Amino acid sequence: MIKITFPDGAVREYQPGTSSMDIAKSISEGLARKVLAAEIDGEIWDASRPLDKDAAIRFLTWDDKGGKSTFWHSSAHLLAEAIEAIFPGTKFGIGPAIDNGFYYDLDLGGAALGEEDLAKIEKKMKELAAQKNEYKRQEVAKADAIQYFTEKADPYKIELLQDLEDGKITFYTQGAFTDLCRGPHIPNTGFIKAVKLTNIAGAYWRGDEKNKMLTRIYGVTYPSQKELDEYLALLEEAKKRDHRKLGKELELFTFSEKVGAGLPMWLPKGAMLRQRLQDFLQKAQIESGYLPVITPHIGNINLYKTSGHYEKYGADSFQSIKTPHEGEEFFLKPMNCPHHCEIYKSSPRSYKDLPLRLAEFGTVYRYEQSGELHGLTRVRGFTQDDAHLFCRPEQVLEEFKKVIDLVMYVFSSLNFENFTAQISLRDKVNREKYIGSEENWQIAENSIIAAAAEKGLSTVIEYGEAAFYGPKLDFMVKDALGRSWQLGTIQVDYNLPERFELEYVDADNTRKRPVMIHRAPFGSMERFVAVLLEHCAGNFPAWLAPEQVKVLPISDKYSEYAHEVAKMLKAADLRASVDDRNEKIGKKIRDTELMKVPYMLVVGEQEMTGNKVAVRKHGEGDKGVMDTVEFVAMLREIVQEQTAGTKK
Repeated sequence: MIKITFPDGAVREYQPGTSSMDIAKSISEGLARKVLAAEIDGEIWDASRPLDKDAAIRFLTWDDKGGKSTFWHSSAHLLAEAIEAIFPGTKFGIGPAIDNGFYYDLDLGGAALGEEDLAKIEKKMKELAAQKNEYKRQEVAKADAIQYFTEKADPYKIELLQDLEDGKITFYTQGAFTDLCRGPHIPNTGFIKAVKLTNIAGAYWRGDEKNKMLTRIYGVTYPSQKELDEYLALLEEAKKRDHRKLGKELELFTFSEKVGAGLPMWLPKGAMLRQRLQDFLQKAQIESGYLPVITPHIGNINLYKTSGHYEKYGADSFQSIKTPHEGEEFFLKPMNCPHHCEIYKSSPRSYKDLPLRLAEFGTVYRYEQSGELHGLTRVRGFTQDDAHLFCRPEQVLEEFKKVIDLVMYVFSSLNFENFTAQISLRDKVNREKYIGSEENWQIAENSIIAAAAEKGLSTVIEYGEAAFYGPKLDFMVKDALGRSWQLGTIQVDYNLPERFELEYVDADNTRKRPVMIHRAPFGSMERFVAVLLEHCAGNFPAWLAPEQVKVLPISDKYSEYAHEVAKMLKAADLRASVDDRNEKIGKKIRDTELMKVPYMLVVGEQEMTGNKVAVRKHGEGDKGVMDTVEFVAMLREIVQEQTAGTKK
């Protein structure tokens, strides 16, 4: 018999060869109807795959991230089956699940797809799904796999097979379609009830611009039509909130092909917004004992070889920069931490100096593939609100908790109320991608788990999501549309201090290694602004808005008074300007609404005579007439309340 351990710690015995689905049925038929896959010792398996040894099990349903991913990957295979039925001879690339749905890369032999084709493919997918065909897993020898795809004339699969190890190759078949795939998959196609193909795009094979451009079809599927309809309605709202659209309308940032893809340029209003965010965090950091530092945008290549970043990020970075001095090479920095390690090392350190908290808004560079670039969320140059805390081992837990407090302050000040703290740990099986000793990793992981528990955070554990040098606490924030974004991150690192030979002299006069904590509450300024834009639909809180007040004179006669009001606002450290265009007041109000300025002050004869202003609030309209001094005091109080957050 084999022993199966459930998430609650209960253990049951089953016959070898029992599948996860069999186990689910032994508990209840209702549970079995919901099971899409199972997590076996931390690895996701087909629910139908037999178990032959003791294992820990967790059933995955539509409500689980792993369940959705399995559902959508299986849907990609269903898409491929439909494509092959409608367009025989199609050659297939890859078809993974993504955050919201799936895609498949196809070589259609030059044929172009249109909207009418997508409708035809959707119909075929629904027809095939209704057949409830099982996803059948088959282990295949490498030679047999190559022969199969050679006979099928599918060069992309043959190329993928070259990189795979014999004895670890599997095929999956559903209905009339067979694919090279590691899996896992849902039990059968009948779980897929609703289908929508959302987009057609081009994608270079394997992300290499030297390779052929394939057709990429994006889609999403759901277990019910109602859920799909709700998602599509959300998608429409998301289009209105797209940060690329809003960024252009609100004149925040721009891109230029001449400057280079993935390299954003901040326009005046965007720069003011970004500066406000930076000032906000910088003030909180100084109050928390952080020291500002500035490091270069490049570093000697040996710096990144020492840190391990060259080995891990070299392929995703810009090529090294050669100087006139033979053999000398520099690298655009992909991370700030190696520079901060060298700053730590620049002076002898005592245990009395620790914790040492170094903070920098440092710009880093990574060469993202052109097909992966997306507005401000995926760029090639971005600024991290980076800090590195060097502390004694016994200080780690307390320092980690203080960083959590800082992240909470940021989120509360920006109305990010719905979030989960993801404890990102090493892969349970594959340890090769991580550096450092098992002992240090265990201590680091335990520190994060303890800090999150003491702070009462709502947490989930994700294995395999740790950085190569240490475990993390990643903050997964849900925006106003319910979409999840990874923003702030805190990481414990015993390894870089080892690689850089960092030391401090302890109270007993012995030399010891400090521990590093990496943290970035925003993550990156670019990504944070993008998420914030979409979260609030461009309606920034008054403290953050690039322009807080627009003064609108009814006619030229009141322009001078309008400028006096603006001057009074500016003297109170409020951002204001005057719209003294020769336009009707109705148009001025409409234009200011479109620019999402939080407050409008309309001034005419009555206001000028009484030193008053007619107040309008964005999205809410007329708020009545107020004394100018009273309005200034009110807005200052609003701004102070908004930035109070839950500060330490």
